[in-house]
Amino acid sequence: MNKIRAYFDEVYQEMVHKVSWPTWSELQESAIIVMVASVIFSIVVSLMDVAFRGGMSFLYKFI
Repeated sequence: MNKIRAYFDEVYQEMVHKVSWPTWSELQESAIIVMVASVIFSIVVSLMDVAFRGGMSFLYKFI
């Protein structure tokens, strides 16, 4: 049981004293970048889906 307590004590010390947490503005900038990248990625995937669906429909007309 002492090893478990020591582990969590060390984790707490590392999280409080050794980790460099981002500032609120850095966090907002990162969140905006992630949201924009997600929207761009979803648009690209949607366009690929439409293109493949159209291509497959075109091929199925000949079968």
